[in-house]
Amino acid sequence: MTLTASPQSNQPVALTFTATDLEALAGARGMIALLADGTTPASPAARRLDRMSRGMVTRALASADWAALKPGDAMMLAFPVGLAAEMLTLVNLPRKATAAQARKAGAGIGRALGPLGALIVAETHPQAAELSFGLALRAYDFNAHKTSAPKLRGPVALACAKPESVAATAAPMAALSEGIFFTRDLVNEPANILTTDDFAARLAAMQELGLEVEILEEPELKKLGMRALLGVGQGSESPSKVVVMQWKGGKPGEAPFALVGKGVCFDTGGISIKPAGGMEDMTMDMGGAAVVAGVMRTLALRGAKANVVGLVGLVENMPDGRAQRPGDVVRSMKGDTIEVINTDAEGRLVLADVLWYAQERFKPSGMVDLATLTGAIIVALGHENTGVFSNDDALCNAFLAAAQAEGEGAWRMPMGDGYDAKLKSRVADMVNSCGRDGGSITAAQFLRRFVKDDMPWIHLDIAGTALLKTDSTLAPKGATGWGVMALNRLIRDRFETKS
Repeated sequence: MTLTASPQSNQPVALTFTATDLEALAGARGMIALLADGTTPASPAARRLDRMSRGMVTRALASADWAALKPGDAMMLAFPVGLAAEMLTLVNLPRKATAAQARKAGAGIGRALGPLGALIVAETHPQAAELSFGLALRAYDFNAHKTSAPKLRGPVALACAKPESVAATAAPMAALSEGIFFTRDLVNEPANILTTDDFAARLAAMQELGLEVEILEEPELKKLGMRALLGVGQGSESPSKVVVMQWKGGKPGEAPFALVGKGVCFDTGGISIKPAGGMEDMTMDMGGAAVVAGVMRTLALRGAKANVVGLVGLVENMPDGRAQRPGDVVRSMKGDTIEVINTDAEGRLVLADVLWYAQERFKPSGMVDLATLTGAIIVALGHENTGVFSNDDALCNAFLAAAQAEGEGAWRMPMGDGYDAKLKSRVADMVNSCGRDGGSITAAQFLRRFVKDDMPWIHLDIAGTALLKTDSTLAPKGATGWGVMALNRLIRDRFETKS
């Protein structure tokens, strides 16, 4: 089994599951990671390592430093006496550890993984597959545009009692990790590389996985009446597009679940131009579309028994002489007119048309949209949680449960008529921006106007969680892939056909 650290890195992490071989401990030159539980060496491998290292394991497990470790944390012992390995890592992972703790433990190993690789001694640990998943996620490295040699990572062998069973459990996690890597790669790409054309081509390539992919170009979007979306991109040389990805793994004819993503490949703010400081981060303003793409890739790779359609609106927001102006009025595909108060409130214009198109064409069973939509959500929730807005308690609660199970922070935000009233326009049916107060909520209220009354819907504002400037537990700084795990679990638990 190979868990690719990144499709762009050319440095995959080869991970194999093997039976525990006590003799292999002596010859291992890379890191040896031992999953330990308690204060004394309990397993055969732990006792063997203790004898070989002249009691180092016993002394470490009896130390105050070990006692202070939380589940998932590790103690690094460099150049252990009696061993060929350069590093002996003792991982505090009780047998009753949670999946999150196991992933954290694996991430620690992935972060420290070097060219000699690692031998992980899991033996009978029930969370061995989750540990391998965490290792893969943290070993990710986006180096597509660096001329220096990438960090080398040697092979990883995970020794356990039932390697075939662990490998079978890890297989869908490998599909999930590839979906997350795909999302991260898209978000990390610079805008001169990831144009709307390039983005669409990468999505079209997923037809090889069994997805049906259509690319709607500007002439067709004009015929459909997507003037709100087209208005955002009219100042750019990059053509606006809508890409539709269908996965038909469920019952024939059953209504699909819909995922809709904002794909602004670069956002200058348009005529309402952003400040120069930090504008380079707007390469990530297509993060919602990237998550949709990553989920669709995951579903195809693991053969999900569900019907799911992913739709992304791809545009670039530039201040050209043809660009949309503050004060312009555009008509959406739905037919509502919108007064453009701020051209930097562009993502909701893109989503408005794609949401309406998704409902008109596919009549889905439910709908989730994702967007790096507002700075206001970062002010409200920081970078720990995505803002969750919904018109349906059952669907929203199911998503929140899925996000919690996967360790992806999410917090439900309020909606209501008082916020909706702020959208009133003097010259059109609504405005696209209502000022700073409650900015993430009024943005959600705007989107709500393009969701039919009987349609279960969730809006996820991922502006604070799509990309981080510091390392997180499961990712280096940069793109996180937030949302792929939670949405994959939501679809698995709520929408897949049970065999």
